[in-house]
Amino acid sequence: MTERIDADICIIGAGSGGLTVAAVAGQLGVSTVLIEKHKMGGDCLNYGCVPSKALLAAAHAAAGARSAHRLGIELDSPNINGDGAYTHVARAIAEIAPHDSVERFEGFGAQVILAAARFTGPREVEAGDYTIRARRFVVATGSSPFVPPIPGIGETTHYTNETIFGLDRVPGHLIIVGGGPIGIEMAQAHRQLGAEVTVVEMASILPNDDPELVGILRTHLSDEGIHLLEGTAVEGVRELDSEIEVQCGGGQSVRGTHLLIAAGRRPNLDGLELEKAGVTYTGKGIDVDERLRTTNRRISAIGDVAGGHQFTHIAGYHAGIFIRNALFRMPAKVSKGAYPWVTFTSPELAQVGLTDATAKAQFADIRVLSWPFSDNDRAVTEGKTIGMVKVITRKGKILGASILGPHAGELIQTWGLAISAGLKIGKIANMIAPYPTFAEINKRAAGEYFTPSLFSDRTRKIVSFLSRFG
Repeated sequence: MTERIDADICIIGAGSGGLTVAAVAGQLGVSTVLIEKHKMGGDCLNYGCVPSKALLAAAHAAAGARSAHRLGIELDSPNINGDGAYTHVARAIAEIAPHDSVERFEGFGAQVILAAARFTGPREVEAGDYTIRARRFVVATGSSPFVPPIPGIGETTHYTNETIFGLDRVPGHLIIVGGGPIGIEMAQAHRQLGAEVTVVEMASILPNDDPELVGILRTHLSDEGIHLLEGTAVEGVRELDSEIEVQCGGGQSVRGTHLLIAAGRRPNLDGLELEKAGVTYTGKGIDVDERLRTTNRRISAIGDVAGGHQFTHIAGYHAGIFIRNALFRMPAKVSKGAYPWVTFTSPELAQVGLTDATAKAQFADIRVLSWPFSDNDRAVTEGKTIGMVKVITRKGKILGASILGPHAGELIQTWGLAISAGLKIGKIANMIAPYPTFAEINKRAAGEYFTPSLFSDRTRKIVSFLSRFG
C-alpha cells in the first residue's frame, strides 16, 4: 500500500533548479513535494561546481607559492599534501551541504521524499511508498557524465567528475579525455598540484568560447606543462603493466596512472517513464517551449534536463521562469541572449552573449572593442597581465563580451547586466570605475568605441572653432 499525497507542485530533483522552486513555493505557502533519489544539492554541490572550485583553490594556492618570486618573495617549493587537498574539497562540500539539506527545505514547508520517482500518468508520480498527485510538476533531474563507448573502457579503471574528487593522493600522470570546461579545469588543477597531465580532445579545447582568447589560454596551459593533444581521437583504452594506455589516432598512444573521462554530459531521464505522462524527449533532453512547458502543459522541465546550456546558474534562472509562470501567472519566457559562463582556470575565461565569431556570422557591421590586462594598472601591480576583454557591438548595442584574465567571472557580470537591460555602450564608457581595479578594464574597453570619432579631424576642427570664444 502506498500513501497518497495531493499537492500543488511536485518537484523531481533536488539540484539547483529544484531547490529554488521548492524554497520559494514552500515559503509562499504552496503545497509542495520535493523528490530526490540520491543526494540533496545534486551534481553541483556533490560532484561539480563546489568540489571542482575547492580543488582549483588549492591548486592555485600552490601555483601562487611557486610564482611568488616574481613579486620579490622567495619561498621554498610547496609541499603538496594530496590528501589534504582532497580533504579541503570534502570540507567545502560539508560546509555548504546544510544549505541544501532535507531539514532546511522541510523548514520552508516542503515535504521531502528521498526515493526514485516515476510517472504513472499525466498527473501522477510514484516515489517510494508514496503516490503524488499534483496540479503541476517540475522535472529538474539534471545530467550525468557521459562515458563514450571507447573500446576497452568497461575493463579499464577510470574516473568521472562523480568519482575523481574521492582520491586521497595526487595522480602521477592524469590522462583526461575531453577538452571542455570540466576537462580543462581538472587539467590545470592537477598539474598545479604536481601531476603530469595529458588532455586528449578530438576537436579543439573549449570550442564554445572566443577562439582568440582560447588561443592565449592554450599557450598558458602548455607553458604550465599540460600536454594538449587536440584533433586526436581516442580509439581504445587498456590497463597495461600497472598503467593505463590510451590509444589514439595515427598510431600514437599515451600512458598514465589515472584516466578521467570528461567527454560531455547526458540528461538524467532513465526511469522517469515520461511516456506515461505524455512528455516527449530525445537523447539531448526534454522538449520544452519558451516557458519551459513540456508537451504535457502541467509538467515543466528546467536545468540540464531541458537541453541547452548545462550550468547551475541556468537551472536557477529556469526556476525563476517557472515560478513567475506557475505561481504569479506571469507569462515569462526564457531569454538566452545574456547566458553567461565561466571556465575557472587561472586566468579565468568568461563569456556572455555572442562571441566575435558568432556575431560575424550573423552581422556584417559589428565592431569589436578590446583592452588588454597588460594595460590595466591593477593587473600590472599584481603581475596578472595575461588576457584581455573583448566586447562585441553593433550600432552601439552590446551583443556579447569575452574575457580572459583575473576575476573574469566577476567582470563579465557588468556585460551580462548591460545586455539584459539593453544598455548602450556609452553607459559603460561613462560609468565611474574606482582606481585601481580590475573592473576598470570594462570601462576602458567601452571607451574604445568612441576613440575614432573623439580624435578625428572633424572633432579637432570643432574644438579649434570653439576655442575662439574664449
